[in-house]
Amino acid sequence: MPETLEKRVLEAFRTGNGGPLFRKTSCAVSFVHGEPDYNGHYGIRELCDICPTQQLDRCAVAHRVPSAEELREIAARLPEGEDFQVVEVSERAAVVAGLEEQPRYFLQHSLGFQIHDVRHPHRHRRHGRADIGWPDTGSSSVESPHE
Repeated sequence: MPETLEKRVLEAFRTGNGGPLFRKTSCAVSFVHGEPDYNGHYGIRELCDICPTQQLDRCAVAHRVPSAEELREIAARLPEGEDFQVVEVSERAAVVAGLEEQPRYFLQHSLGFQIHDVRHPHRHRRHGRADIGWPDTGSSSVESPHE
């Protein structure tokens, strides 16, 4: 969603008596079930700045950065895993190549950690890949896993 719309939604929840608010559906679903986020968004901290403290605590305890070897081991179990490559792993996310979306989600859900495809970079502060509605900062808008 565009930055201006996000600001309006956040302000409406701040000034009203809205319930908990989340940027990602998996965060909300996990909150309702009293579990850490199964998609592992916790590593991308700017997503979490509106989450309830109790959810942040759950996700913090569960957050664990997998090794490149762990990623390769899990991907090797997939029929689609023969071309799998680990490009980079950081506290935020693993960037991989050679897997389509659904097998990548299998890795992500297996580890509870964000797995990004090198062909579809996530954008810093854009909560995913949206290219519209956010000002250009003058530098590369592609999120570096090292940020």
